[in-house]
Amino acid sequence: MYFKQVAVEGMGCLSYIIGCPLAMSACVVDPKRDVQEYIDLARQNGMKITHVFETHVHADHVSGNRELRSRTGADIYFMEGSPVEFEHKEVKENEEITIGNVRLHFLKTPGHTPQSMSILVTDLSRNDKPWFVLTGDCMFVGDVGRPDLAGEEILDEQIDNLYNSIHGKIGKLPSYMEIYPAHGEGSLCGKAMSAKPNSTVGFEMNHNPLFHLNHGDFTKQMKQDFPERPKSFTYIINTNKKGAPLLERCPVIRDLSPVQVDEYMKQGAMILDARDTAAFGGVHIPGSINIGLAPQSANWTGMVLDPESDLILVVPDEKAYDYMTRQLHRIGYDNIIGYLYGGISAWQEAGLPIRHLWQISVEELAEKLRKGNYDYFFDVRTDLEWKQGHIKEAEHLPLTRLLKEVPDISKDKEVIVTCGIGYRGNIAASFLQGRGFSHVHSLAGGMKAWINGGYPVEK
Repeated sequence: MYFKQVAVEGMGCLSYIIGCPLAMSACVVDPKRDVQEYIDLARQNGMKITHVFETHVHADHVSGNRELRSRTGADIYFMEGSPVEFEHKEVKENEEITIGNVRLHFLKTPGHTPQSMSILVTDLSRNDKPWFVLTGDCMFVGDVGRPDLAGEEILDEQIDNLYNSIHGKIGKLPSYMEIYPAHGEGSLCGKAMSAKPNSTVGFEMNHNPLFHLNHGDFTKQMKQDFPERPKSFTYIINTNKKGAPLLERCPVIRDLSPVQVDEYMKQGAMILDARDTAAFGGVHIPGSINIGLAPQSANWTGMVLDPESDLILVVPDEKAYDYMTRQLHRIGYDNIIGYLYGGISAWQEAGLPIRHLWQISVEELAEKLRKGNYDYFFDVRTDLEWKQGHIKEAEHLPLTRLLKEVPDISKDKEVIVTCGIGYRGNIAASFLQGRGFSHVHSLAGGMKAWINGGYPVEK
């Protein structure tokens, strides 16, 4: 049996390619949207992808199922009753499909979604007993899937389903059985996932704290706050239900002159500036949002920008443009018009308007705080980060809340923002600039620079 886990850095998405080289056939489970890696792996091992299985309708990333079918002719499978509107096949509880020496046994494990499933995998060349289980978003390493995405009106039912799936299905499997989930660290589909990409049923039963809760305590825990739901989630769910458009049909004009960019902006296009915080702060296009090039770019884009926005990118080079578009396509942001050719220098040379977002040093901030020479100072980190240590004079305003509720303060006052290392601070500051705040600073290096500079924090 051939088996490989494929991870998407930053987003925490885990997918799998499983196959039998002797039968020259393979399947992919929960594919990311850019599918070339699966095709290359199958070819390198003398296999063709013949099946695509989805453990559920995903909320955090657009699936590559239709992309794979267009490239390979593979059939797409969901658990029966899944709300999928495009051509697919269904599997039922305890149904089995054999691909050469690989046997797949399907378990209905609702809770994250009403039609979620897990897949028991057997390598028949070694034994006739299942070796591992793909748990989808039912169970993670150190965590379980969030039950709230299907809607508040069925939350209690989903929590019951999740509890029963964990204890009645996954928890009854042999303790030695390996667990491979659909998400890991970095995903927004759970609360406290481990960085470890797999586990065993026995280890999770003993050490996953959620397994030790009775039904009542489990319900209380599941009704507590989950990671903020990005504005992209509803759009992604609907896209995955209807079937994502093939990437070759996504509108991409690559290089745009400053004049073209300016014209598109007048028509409502958004500027996503993917440069680092210092470069953006020095000079940028008015109204642009700074989400720096990083593994977590997609998650933050999903928080800030509407999925149906027409986007123009400002990037250091074409390689960065390719990387960022791949990230955006994974979460369904397909309306990418192109990028500013020649970068911000070309924009300046064209005589078009520019803005600055000055970074403030820890020395400058400490002096301002000592003299009381500031108007507003926001710390946009999470509750947990805030509790671990913050600057005494700061006001806590998590970025996810700021993006939904712009502070009701005078827009001509000085606003200083900080975060962990400056990345989220610049997102917040550029967002506020775009909302008309005229005097915004971001703390260079964030709390890391403040602490390394020897300045005090309190808890």
